[in-house]
Amino acid sequence: MIKRSRVAISKFIIHKVGNKFNSATNIFSEDVVTFDEESYELMKPFLLKPFGNVIESYRFNHHSNIELNEINNYSAQVFADPTTFIDVSKHIVNHLFEQSNSAQIKTGDVIIALFEDIEYKEVITQALGIFKIENKVDFFQTFMEKDILDVVVQKGISTKKLDKGCLIINSTDGEGKVVLSVDTNNYDAQYWIKNFLSVKYADDNNQHTQNYIEMCKDFSEEVIKEDFGVHEKSKFLAKTVDFFKENEQINIHDFKDYLFEEDEEKKTRFDDYKKQFETENEVLVRNQFAVSDIVLKKQKQKIKTEIKLDTNIQIKLDIDAPDASAEYLEQGYDEERKMKFYKVFYNEED
Repeated sequence: MIKRSRVAISKFIIHKVGNKFNSATNIFSEDVVTFDEESYELMKPFLLKPFGNVIESYRFNHHSNIELNEINNYSAQVFADPTTFIDVSKHIVNHLFEQSNSAQIKTGDVIIALFEDIEYKEVITQALGIFKIENKVDFFQTFMEKDILDVVVQKGISTKKLDKGCLIINSTDGEGKVVLSVDTNNYDAQYWIKNFLSVKYADDNNQHTQNYIEMCKDFSEEVIKEDFGVHEKSKFLAKTVDFFKENEQINIHDFKDYLFEEDEEKKTRFDDYKKQFETENEVLVRNQFAVSDIVLKKQKQKIKTEIKLDTNIQIKLDIDAPDASAEYLEQGYDEERKMKFYKVFYNEED
């Protein structure tokens, strides 16, 4: 996550990117933007606020040599010599244009900005921002004509939503420069993340935690739910969250003992599914790592533990009470009605 309390935009330019599939060409600005005060104060939060809650970070990737990654090289040029900003910004747009390998890829405005005094993990540094505006909103503009105030519909950029954006932080670790990304139009995520930026997730505890919980969510859906039902799926997810809350370090053997106890068959199926998940998603799920509390909190909000019944009734289980469903919820079958049922025990209505 970044802090923007003292950030300044030192350079800012806007170009338009086309799509080679529909003959839309790029349009380039020849100089940077000079802001008025009102525009400047609106632009900073518009560009940077979406990154305030970004947890996962990326690192530049290349199949043969990281020095051949285009955006890695372009950002390095700007950081080393800010006078190259305008020329490099055009190269960035041309590179983005070359990735429009589908008619679905939208044209749009491309904003490129150099930020000074941005804070990332207590380090004050620079960042190069690349932002693509794909969707514009309608708004009314009033104007005076012949002593009558009239109105016309115009299109413009909404200050409330950023379609795509990345921040390349001028700070490196053992894996390279830190890259943060946001994308609210995920239908073409490969185009932005893989083709344009060519980045991979950082090998850190945030990503280890996310990979493991994502794997458990898929395992609960594809194995537990299919073979043992929605109730068992919800119990599995609740116990998974409970294990992560109670342990600062995750060890896969301790995890399996807690979740499956003496059931060796389920442990084996979990191991087999882990290998399948790693292959299909091209990730490595660590057997031991430190828990990221921030990622756990974020993932917990996404886990759904409702039992939806075909009689238009839903039973919502508390993700923070993994033993409640086993103790206070019973499932059975009514011979007279020829229907399944749940029996819920409680003392008082809340």
